[in-house]
Amino acid sequence: MAGNGCCKSGPGYATPLDAIKGPRETLIYVTAVYTGTGIEKPDYLATVDVDPNSPSFSKVIHRLPVPNVGDELHHTGWNSCSSCHGDPSAKRRFLIVPGLTSGRIHVVDTKTDPRAPSLHKVVEPADILEKTGLAYPHTSHCLASGEIMISCIGDKEGNADGNGFLLLDSEFNVKGRWEKPGHSPLFGYDFWYQPRFNTMISTSWGAPKAFRQGFNLQHVADGLYGRHLHVYNWPGGELRQTLDLGEKGLLPLEIRFLHDPAKDTGFVGSALSSNMIRFFKKEDDSWGHEIVIQVEPLKVQNWFLPEMPGLITDFLISLDDRFLYFVNWLHGDIRQYNIEDVKNPKLTGQLWVGGLFQKGSPVVAVKDDGETWQIDVPEIKGNKLRGGPQMIQLSLDGKRLYVTNSLYSAWDKQFYPKLVEQGSHILQVDVDTENGGLKINPNFFVDFGAEPNGPSLAHEMRYPGGDCTSDIWI
Repeated sequence: MAGNGCCKSGPGYATPLDAIKGPRETLIYVTAVYTGTGIEKPDYLATVDVDPNSPSFSKVIHRLPVPNVGDELHHTGWNSCSSCHGDPSAKRRFLIVPGLTSGRIHVVDTKTDPRAPSLHKVVEPADILEKTGLAYPHTSHCLASGEIMISCIGDKEGNADGNGFLLLDSEFNVKGRWEKPGHSPLFGYDFWYQPRFNTMISTSWGAPKAFRQGFNLQHVADGLYGRHLHVYNWPGGELRQTLDLGEKGLLPLEIRFLHDPAKDTGFVGSALSSNMIRFFKKEDDSWGHEIVIQVEPLKVQNWFLPEMPGLITDFLISLDDRFLYFVNWLHGDIRQYNIEDVKNPKLTGQLWVGGLFQKGSPVVAVKDDGETWQIDVPEIKGNKLRGGPQMIQLSLDGKRLYVTNSLYSAWDKQFYPKLVEQGSHILQVDVDTENGGLKINPNFFVDFGAEPNGPSLAHEMRYPGGDCTSDIWI
């Protein structure tokens, strides 16, 4: 994997393989949410100690509340990452923390004191709306130019057709939209760019006015949820191609190219259809797609539908591009696939850490012969596991997988009401990187049900030094 010709000058690492050799993580920053839980407190960024030699191992050691109530902190990104490795003046100092519901963007200083981050700046939604018309900010990526690009899912009324991509300059001032006028996507959510192929691809969740109410299957039929990939010229901002994933690709959420910047292929997880889809460049320079992993829905009883999808809500790829990991939030399992043959992933590990039909739940799965079954989920340090696996983050060396369990407060309340009442947790899963395999760490459990202001919902995780879902190599 080639780098950009610079050696340890700017932030991050010259290549993904160099990143694998980086230091072991000792801290994780986690978005923790009170929005939608009934607790009228600000959301906060939690700092968790993940150093096994520390007396505060697997505990929250700092909490940075944001100034307002009702933000719904969700996904985060950096002001600089490995895409800026060739710029010795660039520093990975600020974590960009948008409020998905409020539209407010928080800039957090993690460099001055990594164990106790501080608020540096707040970009107010009125400023963003006035200059761009955008709202509901989601994914943030740093650019090699020093700018920050944030996908937005709608307009202030919650319509999907008002979405696009926000650009902030290096001082976090609103510059405008990234995409050219008339080139906004049908729906917004996640995005990933691959500069050597002059391409950025974005995905489609749904209209905020729909998903903010919780999930309603009728909204899918009404066209309020997406099923497309949007292929852009990079860095020009022209929409070049729209890939319709059809009924097999409903609600495509997270998207990742392979980390090797010389590879013109990647994956996207379609949540509702519960398929993992590979996309790739074709000989005519257009982009194609194919389903490479299918998670079959399960027949169930005592649920609001007769069949339950897995609901693939997050996935990631190890830095050496050998393994792909994804979660089924409703079924409750984490999966590991070997993707050295990208067209034919092979299941190498599976672990049950929650789900709607775990033992003790009224919901049961039904086999073809009518026999019912449930999954046996372990207790960790005397704690029953709540909800289902949702966001995941992998250590640089690929040997530890961290797992949270909150998706979005309105959906948590709908599908896992006890999660809202009892709070989230973080688990650590040990990974066999030689032969494949997953095993839960019985000594690691971060309990967000025991927070000082009451139970909170933990979502996305970041390390101070970057990770495999925030860093892009050019």
